[in-house]
Amino acid sequence: MTMMTAEQYENSLRNLNLVVYLFGKQLKNVVEHPMIRPSMHAVAKTYEMAHRPEHADIMTATSHITGKKINRFTHIHQSVDDLVKKSKMGRLLGRETGCCFQRCVGMDALNALSIVTYNMDQKNGSDYHQRFLTYLEYVQENDLTCDGAMTDPKGDRSLPPHKQPDPDLYLHVVEENGDGIVVRGAKAHQTGAVNSHEIIVMPTMSMRKEDQDYAVSFALPADAHGILYIMGRQSCDTRKLEQGKLDQGNILFGGHEALVVFDDVFVPWDRVFMFKDYEFAGELVEKFAAYHRQSYACKVGVGDVLIGASQTAAEYNNVAKVSHIKDKIIEMNHLNETLYCGCIACASEGSQEPSGTYSVNTLLANIHKQNVTRFPYEISRMAQDVAGGLMVTMPSEMDLTAPETGKWLEKYFAANCEVPTLNRMRILRLIENLTLGTAAVGYLTESMHGAGSPQAQRIMISRLVDMMEKTKAARKLCGIEE
Repeated sequence: MTMMTAEQYENSLRNLNLVVYLFGKQLKNVVEHPMIRPSMHAVAKTYEMAHRPEHADIMTATSHITGKKINRFTHIHQSVDDLVKKSKMGRLLGRETGCCFQRCVGMDALNALSIVTYNMDQKNGSDYHQRFLTYLEYVQENDLTCDGAMTDPKGDRSLPPHKQPDPDLYLHVVEENGDGIVVRGAKAHQTGAVNSHEIIVMPTMSMRKEDQDYAVSFALPADAHGILYIMGRQSCDTRKLEQGKLDQGNILFGGHEALVVFDDVFVPWDRVFMFKDYEFAGELVEKFAAYHRQSYACKVGVGDVLIGASQTAAEYNNVAKVSHIKDKIIEMNHLNETLYCGCIACASEGSQEPSGTYSVNTLLANIHKQNVTRFPYEISRMAQDVAGGLMVTMPSEMDLTAPETGKWLEKYFAANCEVPTLNRMRILRLIENLTLGTAAVGYLTESMHGAGSPQAQRIMISRLVDMMEKTKAARKLCGIEE
């Protein structure tokens, strides 16, 4: 097998023996749980679309290891064209699902490790890169979904890992022997964790020698002994437990986050890609962050859906031709396409690393992500403006279907006489979902904090911009001699 179908992907999850907790209880059937299943559907879409001939150029690639056709989410970028196609794939899937489709983090982790394991071997004579390539071939051959696990709980932010009162607040090595290592700790905010076959762990920050036990990277099956998952909450998530679909907004797809706990978990040496190599921890973080900041092309796709929903709401309210409504739609498109410019630019300006992997332009990737922390919020504000207050005061689907109340909702929530009241309610619920509900976690909060906080990008921008060159250009034009 090289490329799974959506059905094969779902069946593969059923074969996992995950330990997952939600609302304080262990789940017996993770795949069928109504609060998790929509997120599984979103990942399944990445498998389904890889088999569509019209999307093959974007959704698939050729393995540089085996020469086989593979899902692009398991591919190591071999050219600038690969980087551009990655951005196009993100927008396409964001538009198809209207939410996070959860495979980007693993793809970005694989690419970052392909660079850094090579660099470690060149300097230290280690064999990490060959271990990684063996693992990569396994991932590609089985078309696995990988969860890239970087974010530690961090505890007291003023203290480095080795000075934390509780050493487990950063994942670390607690034992090593001839067979492998034992790790303890947790990774927070793990997108799509229980929809993944593999967990790829990376350090969360640059480290010094005192923190070498925390400078560790490895991969394990998602159901390895000692790993457990505690599902996060999202706004309006329990609507998925209700009868009917209308109040969910996005009735097909969703996302999820989890806290992943590593309770003295054994990792064999052939799955270890960094072990106490503290001098390379920062490089791995920065390479991963640059790739993942490019990955926010997905927000452009979700923006497409939100803009389309806003236009539809305006038409259903019969105000689509009003000048200020038209201007808001124009501005939403302007902001959304500006985001697309950023992810295409950092891809187009990418370059080859010594390992052969192509990496994005780090400065432009950080510029792109900085815009992502802002523009989706403004797009959402205008979407809520166009939608109107009914978006958040509308009664439930049960009221619409109840004989005592449904007739009144049909009567008083009618707007455009050519549009059924039900359809007007559906589009308003979708806007609510995208800007306030479960999808908002992926569109808004993830836009703010995903791939590092806004300040992390500003720090990188300050480091990467060549201010000396800019000042030289200015002084030269006005006659100042150096």
